[in-house]
Parts: sequence; structure tokens; C-alpha cells
Amino acid sequence: MSTGLGERYGRTRTRTRRDRVILWSVGAAFVVVFAAWVVWAGLDGSKASIETRDLGYTVVDDHAVSVAFEVSAPTGTPLSCAVQALNTDFTIVGWKVVDLPPSTDYTRTFSETVRTSGRSESGLIYRCWLT
Repeated sequence: MSTGLGERYGRTRTRTRRDRVILWSVGAAFVVVFAAWVVWAGLDGSKASIETRDLGYTVVDDHAVSVAFEVSAPTGTPLSCAVQALNTDFTIVGWKVVDLPPSTDYTRTFSETVRTSGRSESGLIYRCWLT
């Protein structure tokens, strides 16, 4: 009688075996996809590394700030950097994108003047990227 109830409610040996095969297949597929993602995203060392460092700023007047910064990037690659000026509320009051030409030096120092819409209290490098 219990065999009849098992068949009636879908709890047969073939169904249990099929469910196990499906679960193991899905788990194996997940492991393969996850491992491929780790190799592609985490172990791929071909990306160029860009490092920036703020060296300081000088408030020129109520409408300009001079920002000094250092960029370390692979030689021979052109870069663009965004420089920003902030007020006392940390609101952006000035923004400038600077194109940097390729160079044979790994680390270079720059100074840029950013025009502002109001008095700036600080200036810093926001981000650099390859162009």
C-alpha cells in the first residue's frame, strides 16, 4: 500500500534518482561558471594599473584653485584625469578633465588650475583613466 501512495504523490525511486541528477548537474554548472568568473575577473593581470596621489592645493581666489597631484601609470599610455574643487560642505564647485600625454616616466607630477563657481576650500584629484 505504501508503494501505491508513493507513486500517487510522485515519490518513486526513478523520480528521486532524477531529482538527484538534476541537482548535481545544476551544482556542477554553478561551480564551473563561478570558477570561470574567478579566473576571468580576479586572475587576469593584463589590466594597466593607475595610481594617483594628491600633493596639495592652493586657493588662488574666490573663483579658482590650483591642485597639485602625482600620477603613476604604465609608460607610453595617454591618460585623462578629473580634478575637482570642493567647498566647506563638500559640494563640488569646480571640475576639470585634464588630458595627459604619453610619457617615458612611470610617475609624473602635475599642477592644474580649476575654475570654480564659488569659493573653494579644497582641491583634489578625483580619478584617472586610460584614453
